[in-house]
Parts: sequence; structure tokens; C-alpha cells
Amino acid sequence: MSFQSELKRRRTFAIIAHPDAGKTTLTEKLLLFGGAIQTAGAVKSNKIKKSTTSDFMEIEKQRGISVATSVMTFEYNNLKINILDTPGHKDFAEDTYRTLTAVDSVILVIDCVKGVEEQTEKLMEVCRMRDTPVIIFVNKMDREGKAPFDLLDELEQKLNIGVRPITWPVNGGRDFKGVYHLLEKKMNFFAVNKTKLEEDIFEYDIDSEELRSKIGNKDAEQLQEDVELIEGVYEEFDNKTYLRGEIAPVFFGSAVSNFGVMELLNTFCDVSPLPISRETNVRVVEPTEPKFSGFVFKIHANIDPRHRDRIAFLRVCSGTFERSKFYEHVRLDKKLRFSNPYMFMADSKNVVEEAYPGDVVGLYDTGNFKIGDTLTEGEELQFTGIPSFSPELFREVINADPMKTKQLEKGVQQLSEEGVAQLFTMQPGNRKIIGTVGELQFEVIQHRLLHEYGAKCRFEAKPYSKACWLTSENPEALAEFIRLKNNFIAYDKDENPVFLAETDWILRMNKENNPEITFHTTSEFKVKED
Repeated sequence: MSFQSELKRRRTFAIIAHPDAGKTTLTEKLLLFGGAIQTAGAVKSNKIKKSTTSDFMEIEKQRGISVATSVMTFEYNNLKINILDTPGHKDFAEDTYRTLTAVDSVILVIDCVKGVEEQTEKLMEVCRMRDTPVIIFVNKMDREGKAPFDLLDELEQKLNIGVRPITWPVNGGRDFKGVYHLLEKKMNFFAVNKTKLEEDIFEYDIDSEELRSKIGNKDAEQLQEDVELIEGVYEEFDNKTYLRGEIAPVFFGSAVSNFGVMELLNTFCDVSPLPISRETNVRVVEPTEPKFSGFVFKIHANIDPRHRDRIAFLRVCSGTFERSKFYEHVRLDKKLRFSNPYMFMADSKNVVEEAYPGDVVGLYDTGNFKIGDTLTEGEELQFTGIPSFSPELFREVINADPMKTKQLEKGVQQLSEEGVAQLFTMQPGNRKIIGTVGELQFEVIQHRLLHEYGAKCRFEAKPYSKACWLTSENPEALAEFIRLKNNFIAYDKDENPVFLAETDWILRMNKENNPEITFHTTSEFKVKED
């Protein structure tokens, strides 16, 4: 198959959701419909096995955080679909933010009972920054939840995006009878089938007597009223508007019962974008270019101290990635080759000979990579768009064993390169401040420092609540601000100055008093910000 044909077959997206909204269940059902697994639940064999004696695994068990491969691939309707898994737990939200930079579109799962939750809003902010196309799946319609029109209003107001229903529910909870497909103008009836595919789907036109006899006159009339209102209030679905990230098609269903997933998957295949172009510090790279390029958006290290391997996940942006071919590591300015690159196919990983734009390959890493690194066939460019967001918790690393100072410094540096947390250095004293978005990350860091680097440490809480990267077109103004606020200035791993604010009020006052300085909430200064 030609390069252009392979390119047109690729669809790469992430499923995002607040914890317990049904992300994992929907992922399973998409694999089920795609034929990658035979019964729901099989994807759970995808968990990465590690030593059960590990303290970290005890944390996993206690907190219910699953460790799964980040990419699952399946074939459907002659398309190669790559699902990128995102952690649902808020303590690992930054990993999700970075994963979103490697996809071309997103499916957002909403719990119809709880509606739009805080974590959902934060995830959508990242999508809005890049105008990422979004499809919304309103899940758990077989439970008593919010009224559909109320949910649509909530989605528009809280997520800052227009919506357009594609399917529409008839009732909800125990009275849930199915969904009406507004584009195909057909009714699909709800049936509970938790593990296998429904073989027969009965469809009726909205005006048919068969539909009235099936759902009753009252529900049929209510459905007609709802559809008329939708057609009158919401604009007709336009694929170009969706691809610009301005409007999100909305589907209703129940992932656990396999209902509404087929409509979602078929529409996704019809409307979702092909691999898109990517910004670099030099130029825009198009996926159709013949020469290979790609970037590392995630590094997964094996927690088991007996296996020190790391896997770097690389998104192919242009050209063809080939096994055992030498590529230029731009930051290190050296050639690397990969004899066993992996792709993850549902419940297994396989060595891949070639990969195309949109694909994600796992590369064994001996310490060469850090988040954001670029590989090319020789061109000197660096992909942009992988931000580090402002942490919410800050703690100073206190060395508990002075004999292991070098090990501690090496461990803290490498963990920050993997994206486990953000590292800031403050003077005087070269003090190391770790910033995270959740408490659990500190437990993970402490465990890994001890078991992988033999370094003991404790953490001392710092009173900061926000980190802001500083830039200014007036170097003198920036230098003066740094001098005056020296006790609150740190430097990130790339030596960029960062202001650590103790409260939102302090941050607001400093912004007002220093109009020539820009305070960025992400380290990627070229990204649109609120």
C-alpha cells in the first residue's frame, strides 16, 4: 500500500474524562466493535505486570490507579485507529495534557448523572488551546441523570464550545428506550448487552406507526417536539466547523451496555481528521512530507528496580519511520537507531517494521530521551506544543542521606525529564523544588528515588500555590523584577525564570504592577492562553 494510502487510513485520538465517567469502559467497547477483542473486559489483560512486592504497586492498589499501555490500535472499516489512553486521576493530569499534544482529535466522555466536572473543564481547556476537534459521548443514560437539554447548556457554558446533538435519547434511567439518530433519521432501541455485540439493530423512522407502537404515543410526540426544537435552535452539523474545533457533535448512550457506541464509532470514522500538520521552531511540518520526523510526548519507566528500561512514546509526524534506520536526535545532535520499536495492539505489543504519520511507536530508551525531544532524518528542527502546566503543590527536596547526594540529584533530574513532576531550582543554595498537581506524585517520587537510585529524601512543604513563567520585551524590566522578587524566583530545567506566587491575590497584584512582564501559566509561551 502506498504512503498516501497509509496516511489516509490513520485516525489518532485520545479519550478523556473525569474519573468514573466511563472512559475505560468506552475504550473497551470501541476495541470490541473494532474486533480487537472478542468480549468486553479483555482489554484489562493489557495491564503492565510488575513485582507485586513493590511499594508503588501497593499505592496503586489502594488508590485504584491502573497502569496500562498508553496506546491501543485496531482496524475498523479499513481505517487504522490509534487510541491514546489518558490517566483519569487528577494527580496525573499533566501526563494527560502532554498526551493531548500527540493526537489529532478527542472523544470526551461525560457522566449524565454528574454532568461537567472540574477535571473535565481542565482537560477541555487544553483542547481549546489548540482548537482540537472534540466529539462528546454522554454516558450512563440508563441511569437517572440530568435532562438532555440541561446537559447541552452545561456543556456549552462550562466547556466554551458549541454543541450539536447527533443522537437524541428517548427518556433516561429505567425508562431509557433508545436514541434517535438525527442525521440518519432512524431510531435505535436500547437493549442491555454488556459483553458482546448486538447482532440485530431495529430501526424506525420518527414518523412511523411502528415507532409509536414501540415507544408509545407520549414518548413519540415528545421525541418529535425535541427534534423540532433541536433543528430550530442548533445549526446543522458542519464537518468543517467540527474540524476547526468550534463545535462538538454529541452522542448519548450507555457504554457498559454497548449502546450508542456504534453510532459514535461510525461517525468518528466519517468526520474525524487525518493526521494534521505540526508546528516546529523553524516551520510547519506537513504529514505528507516524504522525510520522517516525530517527537517524544511520554516516557514510561519500569518501576520494578530489576528492570531499568524506559520506553519513549514517539508520535510520527511526517514520512515513514523504519525499523533499524538511523535518525537524528536533534537535541543531542547524534544518530540513533531502534532495532525493536513497538506498537501496541489491544492486548499485546508487536515489533513494527514501519510506522506512518499518526502512529505512535514505543522506543526502548537508555536515557537519551526527555519529553519533547525530536527525531528527524537530519533536519535541525524542534517540535513545539508540549507544555508544562503550572503545578499546584510545591515541596523542597531534603536529602536524608548526605552520602547519596549525587544519586539524589541524578534521580530528581531524570524523573523530571520523564515528566513525573516539574523541577525548579532556587538560589541561594541550589535548592530543588518539586512541583506537582497531586499528593500521590510525591509518594511515587519518594519510592522511585529510594528503589531505583538508592537515595533517601523527605519533602518540606512550601507555601506557593502557582508557578508562572516570565517573559518580557523589556529585558531591563524583567531583570529588575527578578532582582526585587529574588526570594520567589526559581528556574526550570531549561533555565527559564519562574515566579512562585503564594496566593492568587499576590499573583494578581504583581501582574497589575508589572504590565511589561507577561506571566505564563504554561512553559509553552507561543500557545494561546486565557
